[in-house]
Amino acid sequence: MNQDQIISNGTKRNIWVRGLFMLLMGLAYQVTGTLLCIVTVIQFVISLLSDAPNARLVSFGRSLGRYLQQIAYFLTFASEDTPFPFSEWPSDA
Repeated sequence: MNQDQIISNGTKRNIWVRGLFMLLMGLAYQVTGTLLCIVTVIQFVISLLSDAPNARLVSFGRSLGRYLQQIAYFLTFASEDTPFPFSEWPSDA
């Protein structure tokens, strides 16, 4: 086996590992999208009742949006960084 074949085999193995991560992240995207809908409804009800949005939910919504962005970037090969739980949860800053 020469060096090119070894690199090719390593690349194929890496793409299969990435494919597995992509399946997991696709599932996480669906769950997170549902969670976003739930948070949206809760925030709307809280805003109706108290005339102001809940600050904690605003912060969580920002970080949830960044998480969805990270997943989308990973799934579309725009980023090689694997999102949470393989890295830290995004901040809301």
